[in-house]
Amino acid sequence: MSPAHPLGGPCRPRRFTERLSALMSAAELSSVSKWINDDVRPVEKERRTWTLRSYHDFWLVINCNTTTFITGSALIPLGLSWWQAVICIVVGNLIALAAVLANSIAGSRYHIGFPVISRSIWGMWGSQFTIWNRIFLSIVWYASQSWTGGQCFHLIVLALDPKVDQHVHNTMPTGSHLTTARFMSYVIFFVISLPFIWIRPHRLQWFLNSTSLVALVFYITLLIWALSTMGPSGFGSTITEDKPNPPSGPNSTAWVMVSGIVATVGSIAAGILNQNDYTRLARSSRDAKWGQVIAYPIYSIGTSIVGILVVAATQDRLGKEHWYLPGLLARLVRKDPTPAARAGVFFSGLALTFSQLGSNVLGNALAGGIDLAAVFPRYLNIRRGAYITAILSPIVNPWRMVDTATVFISVMSGYGVFLAPMTGMMVASYYVVHRQKLDVDDLFRGNSSSKYWYSRGINWRAPISWAIGVGPCVPGFVTSVNSSVNVPDSIRELYMTNYLYGFFSSALVFVALHAIFPVRVVDEFVKNEMSAAELQQYYSDRWDVSLAESERIVANFIQEEDKNEERRTVGRETETGSEAETKEMRRRVAYAEV
Repeated sequence: MSPAHPLGGPCRPRRFTERLSALMSAAELSSVSKWINDDVRPVEKERRTWTLRSYHDFWLVINCNTTTFITGSALIPLGLSWWQAVICIVVGNLIALAAVLANSIAGSRYHIGFPVISRSIWGMWGSQFTIWNRIFLSIVWYASQSWTGGQCFHLIVLALDPKVDQHVHNTMPTGSHLTTARFMSYVIFFVISLPFIWIRPHRLQWFLNSTSLVALVFYITLLIWALSTMGPSGFGSTITEDKPNPPSGPNSTAWVMVSGIVATVGSIAAGILNQNDYTRLARSSRDAKWGQVIAYPIYSIGTSIVGILVVAATQDRLGKEHWYLPGLLARLVRKDPTPAARAGVFFSGLALTFSQLGSNVLGNALAGGIDLAAVFPRYLNIRRGAYITAILSPIVNPWRMVDTATVFISVMSGYGVFLAPMTGMMVASYYVVHRQKLDVDDLFRGNSSSKYWYSRGINWRAPISWAIGVGPCVPGFVTSVNSSVNVPDSIRELYMTNYLYGFFSSALVFVALHAIFPVRVVDEFVKNEMSAAELQQYYSDRWDVSLAESERIVANFIQEEDKNEERRTVGRETETGSEAETKEMRRRVAYAEV
């Protein structure tokens, strides 16, 4: 009988607990355990639908957007000439491409994503650290890109009414640089995005095709328009003016170029880290590889250069350089609200809104959904996780983000500080420590029978390696965000190499620790006579079952967990009994001696 409440009726805490339990039971997915569900398990052939064109379109959408557009333009205010900025863009993107390729092979061959592969590196429980870091970034990036998408939609409204910000009563605080009309545009874009999150990753081809085509046509048209209408004054000082830098120190041209290269890599650091989430959907490993090789450098380098040229070509007519593309177009229609200008801005806003929708859903909502599904596989699938990512994103207050070149560079580099060591360890683990051999079944066993259980579910070598890659760069990161903090030039220069330092230092330390303190069961598995290619084919075939049939495999894992838990319980009881007998024997011996 439930304890009575003083005012009558059952105890309220008890009632709340019962209702919560009922709610959790109703939310629980079918065919799950603590480590696996249908969206976390290896992808079967039926859902391996991404072809070479899919990866081409994916990278087109990801790179042909406002973030990449501002990358090149953001380097010039740091003191670089336009051609030096282009060198940084080319070198940085080639380094990023190498990292993308190196960190995506495992997913395309074993058809498992970033959260699952992380278990082989950090341990079954230790992997939660990297996954939560990526979830946080997904929420932040979704918020930022949603705000930008809202400003793209605001261009449509501005084209219809160039004075909409004055016509709509402004309820925003004074000095916030925000209007009610702009905020409502953000809300509209946020709502428009929600239906597209419902689409499953393996059914995104039509969405990829359409958004990529719109983005490509828009940026080509934008460049042609900017160059053909810039008039006799030509390019502005963005291209024509040289800014001298000191010959040495962190502000010298050489170090600023290093910083620009690293910042270019840092801008896609989050995407590099979880690239396996997308390559696991590949029809073949070759499709993923060549789709990346062809599309990534072309569109990342091309869009950045388009940004430099468009900003320079519009600088004189608009009175100053505008790095932020929605701001540039908004300034254009406010300055020259002719029917032709308004029509151009209207269709530009429409194209930008659609392409921004594609990059945000694909790059952020989907990534957050996959990661949350791996953390809470009993209750969350990709759809639920993606919607949670979207719903939590306004907490970031994206409307307070400052759109300046220096802050943008600091943010991009900052991401690299924390993500590069994780990526370096993933690459080193797969190619050196595990020699491209993974026991896929053990990646879903959450107990000591798994090779990747390490020490109580945590591979202590991973956090040590990560800390060595991050720690020395933290003071430089702090001073890049807060200029009032002073550090020696050597610290600033180290920070300027943060992605490269973090990637290679953590990778080397991780390999060294595994060599000095080897994991016996992992080494024995790696030395197995079966080759990596044979092992990959074995697990590809083993897990090539329909969603309905996968229930049997998952049920086996659940039974194993139950049996292991029962053994542990019996072991604890036996251990407790033995301890009691030992204490009694010692008491008798002590009594006899007395």
